[in-house]
Amino acid sequence: MSTLVRWLADEAATTALATLLATTGYGTRVVHLHGDLGAGKSTLARGWLRALGITGAIRSPTYTLVERYPLQGGGEALHLDLYRIGAPAELEFLGLDERDIRLWLVEWPERGAAALPGPDLVVRLDVAGHGRLCALEFRGPAGGAWQADQALRQGLRGFPESAPQEQDAGHGFTR
Repeated sequence: MSTLVRWLADEAATTALATLLATTGYGTRVVHLHGDLGAGKSTLARGWLRALGITGAIRSPTYTLVERYPLQGGGEALHLDLYRIGAPAELEFLGLDERDIRLWLVEWPERGAAALPGPDLVVRLDVAGHGRLCALEFRGPAGGAWQADQALRQGLRGFPESAPQEQDAGHGFTR
């Protein structure tokens, strides 16, 4: 499968992308979120959960490791932040296989290694100038079907494939 790269100018664009992804993915979805601290992983996850109808506080799982959210129509969404785990075996104590999980949003998935289900979508966020570059890599049969979804393809046209030319005053280079 190919990797789609899109420019996200600000938090509103990140939330708009999250909404598009949330409203086009059907069935159980596993999403691995990669990026440095401050790259926008939690913003994307929060926007995704809001698009699915989650109201009230959406807490970052930085210290709890996992936050659970009931979904309309049954099942639940998990938002995991594995930055603080020491070994994949620690995931056994989180009870991740005990429920009807329809959405996995996993920050720092490399720390969970093989203890996690394989991703349907890998999202890589990188700070670039005043915005973010976001790479979307759909994997496996479910990811391929998701990438082929016409609503997703149409919606992605609203996001440029690269950053506009801008001068980075702090570093003196043009992006």
